Parts: sequence; C-alpha cells; structure tokens
Amino acid sequence: MLVCVLLMILAGIAMPVTKFTFTKSREMELQTHLRAMRNAIDEYKRFSDAGLIQVDIGSDGYPETLEELVEGVEVVGQVDRTTRFLRKVPTDPFTGEAEWGQRSYQDEPDTDRWGGENVFDVYSLSRKRGLNGIAYAEW
Repeated sequence: MLVCVLLMILAGIAMPVTKFTFTKSREMELQTHLRAMRNAIDEYKRFSDAGLIQVDIGSDGYPETLEELVEGVEVVGQVDRTTRFLRKVPTDPFTGEAEWGQRSYQDEPDTDRWGGENVFDVYSLSRKRGLNGIAYAEW
C-alpha cells in the first residue's frame, strides 16, 4: 500500500513537470522558426537594398509572400543563379500548420490584418499564451 501511495505521489509530480517541459520545448521551436523567417526577410531586404535582386515598385524591398523566400529569386547580373532564403516555410508548433500571421511594411504596427502588399514581419496564429503570460501571436 505504501509503495502504491509513493508511486501516485511521484506520478502527480511528474505530470506537471512533463507538461511544462513539453510546452517549453515547443516555445523554443516557435522562437527558432520565427527567428529563421525574420532573418530570411531581413536578408531578402538586404539583397534588395544592395540592388542584388529586382523588386517591384511599391514593395519597399520586402518579399511579396513567404513562399518567395522558399522559391528564391534571380540574382541580378548572374545567369541561372537563384538565391533561396528559406528551405521551407516552417510549421507553427502550436497550430500544427505552416501558416503564419503576416504584416506588411505599410500596415499599422498593432494591426492583426495583413495588407497583402509585402511581408515585413510574421507571427504565430495560435491563440494560446506562453509560459511567460504573453500571447504567442505577440512574440
């Protein structure tokens, strides 16, 4: 009987710790994916500002879609040279989808709707809150 009680106590302690660890792991994955996409957007912008890729007028040098970062763009002055900025659009660990909220350069900073003009920033579409109390959509 004593052994059963001890096992129940240990199981009661282990479950919250396991849940915390699993959530923390997914949060770290989310941070990694957001950082990778934001770095790819910044690199695209750097190429644009340096004149290494041709961009549409009005795009302010940002990609039109996240897929453009994956498909790549032609480098100016180099035949058959395509530069890709992402291998693939990553999956949001909290929604399980490769869909992300997007903001364009022309959007208001606090808007939750994408203007569709270019991709300036990305965020999670999850409605959950992180262990730090901040919604994943605000990361």
